Amino acid sequence: MSESIEKVETTRLGPERTRGGQCFVPNVDIIENGQKYLVLADVPGATAESIDVSYERGLLTIHAKVEPRQPADGVGYLLHEYGVGDFYRSFEIGEGIDASQIQAEVANGVLTLHLPKAESAKLRKITVKG
Repeated sequence: MSESIEKVETTRLGPERTRGGQCFVPNVDIIENGQKYLVLADVPGATAESIDVSYERGLLTIHAKVEPRQPADGVGYLLHEYGVGDFYRSFEIGEGIDASQIQAEVANGVLTLHLPKAESAKLRKITVKG
């Protein structure tokens, strides 16, 4: 049986923000196979340099900073529907991850995290002798 990832609902988005502007919760898909978890997070407008991913004591945190497309001064929008802001999300994953082997890449607005399971967390087949 594998260790589960729990979605933790909180009333705030984590640490207090010192930067003004909006903060969004990215949509995420989490896929499990026998060897790893794969996390896919929507972070449109974020670049590899603007994304911080951390894993400490079972807590995976994604924070992507997105700069406004237009300067705030002197812009007179006729219609303004598309929101721009940072992305922040955390998951309690547990200690069954090999933190030294976590890999991340971003392409086309999607952050992909590869979270390999620690050897102790992988399913082990036991041979039964008769």
